[in-house]
Amino acid sequence: MFHMDYHDPYFFGYVLGFIHLLGTGAAIHALLTVRTSQGAIAWAMPLLFIPYFTLLPYLVFGRSSFDAYIKARRQANQEMRIAIGSLNWRPWIEEAVAARRSDAYAALRAMPKLGNMPALANNKVRLLINGEETFGAIFKAIREAKKTILIQFFIIHDDNLGRQLQTLLLEKAAERVRSYHEKQKQDSWSYTEADGTVLGQKVTPLDRAGLYVPGGKASYPSSVLMNAIPAKVAGVTEVVMVVPTPRGEINELVLAAACIAGVDRVFTIGGAQAVAALAYGTESVPKVDKVVGPGNIYVATAKRHVFGQVGIDMIAGPSEILVVCNGQTDPDWIAMDLFSQAEHDEDAQAILVSPDADFLDKVAASITRLLPTMERAAIVETSINGRGALIKVADMAQAIEVANRIAPEHLELSVADPEAWLPQIRHAGAIFMGRHTSEALGDYCAGPNHVLPTSGTARFSSPLGVYDFQKRSSIIYCSPQGASELGKTASVLARGESLSGHARSAEYRITDPDWKAGNTEDGK
Repeated sequence: MFHMDYHDPYFFGYVLGFIHLLGTGAAIHALLTVRTSQGAIAWAMPLLFIPYFTLLPYLVFGRSSFDAYIKARRQANQEMRIAIGSLNWRPWIEEAVAARRSDAYAALRAMPKLGNMPALANNKVRLLINGEETFGAIFKAIREAKKTILIQFFIIHDDNLGRQLQTLLLEKAAERVRSYHEKQKQDSWSYTEADGTVLGQKVTPLDRAGLYVPGGKASYPSSVLMNAIPAKVAGVTEVVMVVPTPRGEINELVLAAACIAGVDRVFTIGGAQAVAALAYGTESVPKVDKVVGPGNIYVATAKRHVFGQVGIDMIAGPSEILVVCNGQTDPDWIAMDLFSQAEHDEDAQAILVSPDADFLDKVAASITRLLPTMERAAIVETSINGRGALIKVADMAQAIEVANRIAPEHLELSVADPEAWLPQIRHAGAIFMGRHTSEALGDYCAGPNHVLPTSGTARFSSPLGVYDFQKRSSIIYCSPQGASELGKTASVLARGESLSGHARSAEYRITDPDWKAGNTEDGK
């Protein structure tokens, strides 16, 4: 016969174990039945770890309150079904149809959908008509955002609301671009020497700048922001934009970007003839002082021809990206980063450099798998097959050496410690630091300019900036004493070059009679 010895030292342990077992069961019950996730966790955690304190309160309060809620909900559902079934709908429908634009009509349509959500305590229904109030709140939040805009769960259509949203995002991108370029702005400066001579530099913006915006295979509102905003920050009086419309359709986002960036005049022309019109002027297109902006081979060649008649920013070639990776980044990320430039043009260049051969194979597999999912798959494939490369190097130091030799337009340092390698980078248009910094962020909204030197010209060229729209003039203001002292040096140097006109021009301003007597032709 079984006999329980209450004095057995193991008895207390059995009791505690049994209580913990009951607590575990109660915790599972709470997770499955408590109304809210917060309440479920609030009950489950103490039931699991300290059941000897919380098991009894849960059995008394937790179950009873939940059972009461279940009963109330079931009763309310039953009452709602009875009420809906007994309603005389016809007068309601006739009245609503007579006032289709009223809130009552919208409420009537919504009622059947609300049949399973009874009006219990703390349950509220907010009816939004046509979503206008919702989008108004979204747009207001975007306008007021300071650092981050996270948009999810929405499919944006090409309608009025969709275009409003796109325009707002353009405005936020423009704010970041403007903020970055304002830090580039240079001001005039001067200093005064002991004898009163003033030396300095006067910074003056261009009078008129011409902006070429590509528009053949795709539309680029981001290029409008990147070219026009630096010009306006520099203080350019008039910015003239040309953009091609190959199908006779002008992209509304391009026009919106032009308005946001402060473009003064827009002409729907493109190609080499647009560059010529900006450089030489026509009856309708004004002559500009400088032509900036990327384009195809015809645009680049035209800019080369007009250089000298007007200034240009650079001779832009096909887009380029070079990724340096030690093999620790997701291969799909790298493949898509390469695609981000390859999709621009069949002649674009996308290169990955890594010391990890297995990683290169994984990226190659990702390229093969992801390529069919691209909207511009044919262009990407031609670019990758024609000018793409996966390069195996001995180590990261050699990878950096390869990057410096190529001097790419875009350089991604897809490593955990990009700061350690940054001092060794000597030639690159833009440097994207770390695994999470994709080139696409720089193209659109990070802030720095995306008009960058290509084809190895990053060895001696820089990104487009405010300084490209400013001129610098030297200021020299000599006091009588300063002119006299500097004149002595200028006289000697000029006569050494056999330029007597220079020498005598300086000597006429020398006030020291002893020096003039011994160093000038007539002693005057």
